[in-house]
Parts: sequence; C-alpha cells; structure tokens
Amino acid sequence: MLHTLQLLLLSVFPAMVIVGGLKDITSYTIPNWISGVLIAGFFLAAVGVGLPWQSALMALGVGVAALFLAMGMFALGWIGGGDAKLFAAAALWLGWPASLTFVLVTGLAGGALALSLLGLRSVWLRPLAVRGPDWVGRLAEPGGDAPYGVAIAIGALAAFPESPLVEAFARLA
Repeated sequence: MLHTLQLLLLSVFPAMVIVGGLKDITSYTIPNWISGVLIAGFFLAAVGVGLPWQSALMALGVGVAALFLAMGMFALGWIGGGDAKLFAAAALWLGWPASLTFVLVTGLAGGALALSLLGLRSVWLRPLAVRGPDWVGRLAEPGGDAPYGVAIAIGALAAFPESPLVEAFARLA
C-alpha cells in the first residue's frame, strides 16, 4: 500500500507537466494551479519517498535558481509567465544534477518546436492548418508566439528518471 501511495505521489510530476504542455499548446496559457500543484506535490513526494533533507534543500535551491533564470527570460520576452513558473516548478522536482538534462533537452525541444512552427506557418501548410481546430489555426498564425510549455514538458519528462526523488523511490523498492 505504501509503495502505491509513493508511486501516486511521484505520478503528480509527469501528469502536471503533460497537462501544462497540452494547455499551453491549445490556449497559450499555463494556469497557476498547475505550478501550484507541482510545488505542493514536490514536498509531499519528498516526504513520501524519504528524500534526504540535503537533497530536498538542493532541489529547493535549484528551483529558486530556475525561477530567477526563468524570470530573466520572461523579462526579455523569450518566454511567457506561465512558462517561467512551469520551468521553475519542474526544476524543483528535478533537483541536481537532473536539471542539467532538463535544461539541455528543453533547449533542444524548443528548437524543434520553433522549426515545427516555422513549417506550420509556411505558405504550404498554413492553409491546411487554419482548417483544423481553432488552436491549430492560432499556432499557424505568422509571427505568433511559441507555446514553450511543450518544450519544458518534454525536457522535464526526459530528465525525471534522473531526479533524486525517483532515485530515492528506487532505493525503497
């Protein structure tokens, strides 16, 4: 029973980053409640899997550093506010050193997202895209924003197996 509860607590992370990415691609918004659930869920999961306090403090430091980095990217207009909060909340869960993989894969996924949006916004694909659901038409708007929450979700999911939380859970199994 305890093992199942621990697994449920850990499943909050992939569920919320996927919801964040999907919400961003369909509406260009990431609601605050997603980041809030991630932050609260981290502390519950840390206690639930017996994460050493040193690792929890390191994860908190990584999350705070990521928040400052993301706030800088937001101030420069590179990402939206929801993206910044999702990035920081994901970094909290990932801690050190998984955050390195997170940043690398998020950057690569962001590049792939940008190339995909350029293709979608091309003269060849845009006429087809605007015939689809409204959210696809919005993605195809020339000069439109990029739903960077998708790249953040991809980077977060790629790095999650390396996180101290997953490692602590694996030691219990």
